[in-house]
Amino acid sequence: MRLALNLSFAVKRWMKPEPLAAMIRDDFGIDEVQFSWDYIDPWWPEEYRRPLAEKFARAFREKGIRITSTFGGNASYAYALLLAPEKEQRDASLTFLKRAVDLTRELDCDVMGTPPGGLDYEDARDPDRWEERYQEMLRLLFELAEYGKQKGLKEIHLEAVPVFAEIPNDPETSIRLMKDLEGSAIPYRLLIDWGHATFEPLLKEKADIRLWFQQCAPYIGSIHLQQTDGAWDRHWDFTKEGIVTRELMREATAEAGLDEIPQYLEVVTIYEDDDDAVYGRMKKTMEYLHQVFDS
Repeated sequence: MRLALNLSFAVKRWMKPEPLAAMIRDDFGIDEVQFSWDYIDPWWPEEYRRPLAEKFARAFREKGIRITSTFGGNASYAYALLLAPEKEQRDASLTFLKRAVDLTRELDCDVMGTPPGGLDYEDARDPDRWEERYQEMLRLLFELAEYGKQKGLKEIHLEAVPVFAEIPNDPETSIRLMKDLEGSAIPYRLLIDWGHATFEPLLKEKADIRLWFQQCAPYIGSIHLQQTDGAWDRHWDFTKEGIVTRELMREATAEAGLDEIPQYLEVVTIYEDDDDAVYGRMKKTMEYLHQVFDS
């Protein structure tokens, strides 16, 4: 099994690249990370964005850490992106995602991930509008892949989400999306999140990580790991009790043949939480997960 770390836990806390890299490598024993766009907004002009990206890339590289993916964080998740109701919103979102490709390459990384976006209330509940927005999203994703290829990107990972008005949000739609994107300039893969896949209020009997892993396995490129309770998308660390057990992590991963797929721990805390308390829980969490993943 392949344990990695999303930088969401550190946003608005540890913002300097050198101390952050030292914490990740020396304190947490991690050499593979997923960089969050919350650190560097893709919208920022290249003259500001590139030097910052290069500074992070250099600091991580010097500590022996590989940035193996970038991913949209809290800020970009609030956007409707490629499923927005207005053409201007969708076109602007495509530009934003192209800049995210640029940021990814500036970080010397060749894999980028994001949720595709969210639908308006009415569009999500009207089958014809849903399909119209879906087809437009496909067109934009094909264009994004063309741009990614030009820039040297290797893959784009689309996250399945636990929200009714977002696409994809169940195994069937996730698989349909991957099949509909076959033939894109660079491959699209799925990013499956433990908390999203076990969100019972939306998924009911499909809230089963084994079901998701086994049905979607051929298309999975990365995984978000979190502790959760199935009632909400918690993004807890593993100092809390929840439904994601040591046994389930090992068994579900192995049964689906996903041992070589990176599982990025994605802990999201409230901003008011004490920095030292967050660090302490992350340290204990990483010690626990190393026992699970490395033994």
